[in-house]
Amino acid sequence: MINYERILDLRKLLKQKSFFLFGPRSTGKSTLIEKQLPKARVYDLLDAKVFSRLIRNPSLLEEENKTKVPIIVIDEIQKFPPLLDEVQRLIRKYGWTFLLTGSSARKLKRGASNLLAGRAWMAELFPLVSAEIPQFDLLTYLNRGGLPQVYGSENPCEELENYISLYLKEEIQNESLTRNLPSFSAFLDAIALSNGEEINFESFASDCGVSPVTAKNYVKIIEDTLIGFSLKGYTKTKKRKATSRIKHYLFDGGVVNTLCHRGEIFPKSELFGKALEQFIIQEVRAYLSYRRIRKELKYWRSVSQFEVDLIIGQDMAIEIKATNQVSDKHLKGLRALKEEGQIKNFTIVSMDESLRQTKDGIFIYPWKEFLNRLWKNQLF
Repeated sequence: MINYERILDLRKLLKQKSFFLFGPRSTGKSTLIEKQLPKARVYDLLDAKVFSRLIRNPSLLEEENKTKVPIIVIDEIQKFPPLLDEVQRLIRKYGWTFLLTGSSARKLKRGASNLLAGRAWMAELFPLVSAEIPQFDLLTYLNRGGLPQVYGSENPCEELENYISLYLKEEIQNESLTRNLPSFSAFLDAIALSNGEEINFESFASDCGVSPVTAKNYVKIIEDTLIGFSLKGYTKTKKRKATSRIKHYLFDGGVVNTLCHRGEIFPKSELFGKALEQFIIQEVRAYLSYRRIRKELKYWRSVSQFEVDLIIGQDMAIEIKATNQVSDKHLKGLRALKEEGQIKNFTIVSMDESLRQTKDGIFIYPWKEFLNRLWKNQLF
């Protein structure tokens, strides 16, 4: 079993306030709690006995913790959202510190829209990032993804198949998020095939055999259960009209590969380029979350088909190319956006061997150097 040193520091977060910790299933939330918060009082709502006790008598939270344990953890809080009322009362009455974990925000948003009325902040745990993996291997990651139980497994394909089955059964069916599981399962396959592409809901829904309203609801389910996220189109450009459609990504490349029934991904293939793009976007997304940096991620595509893969606030535009030698043809999108004068820095991440800068100020980063500087807080 590989020992992963996670970047997210729960101890540091909880010194400030109570927190919700969200993250997809099997990203390592329980393991992180055991390692970083060994003295915490943990209530695991997946444990039938614990769940039964608290659902019958929520006041047990107060009665069992009068001696004041340092931190109270409620694992999988979405299983019983009304418990948040008791948590809110205890925070207000005693100032107790809670860590409330969940793999879905859907029921919490419905059952407790104020989410403790600001008495708890939110953090998210993502799949493993490169900085957390000893002797990180890019090709292994692009094929397997970053779920801890998968990356170091001797049977990663079986682990991923099992993960998807459990997600459909435990997250979707058991939580009654949709009445039509076969339709949702087919949609999940389709959204994986469209991973990283713009979504036209009319045509996409038609391809899936559902209505556009149903397709949008399914996307919402995927995002609420934290296995997918969207990038909005950057539309502030004036010289070139931009598209406003969203791009949708699933949260992990290994899950995408499994849903798409892909074989092994090799360098210099089309699939390698798509997987590299997803990987870099995931790393940036996790970095911003772990560092508590509030910057929106977008992409840009003009109606004349200039495109930039990722825009971080107004700070940086990033194009991701799986080429070993970046040339002018790879820089067209960045240069078109650069003409607008709205973004501070322009970067291309590639398989190049060395860092260089073009005459017009675009940085060309080898992927390793880009990630090294990212996690050392040296990019923005």
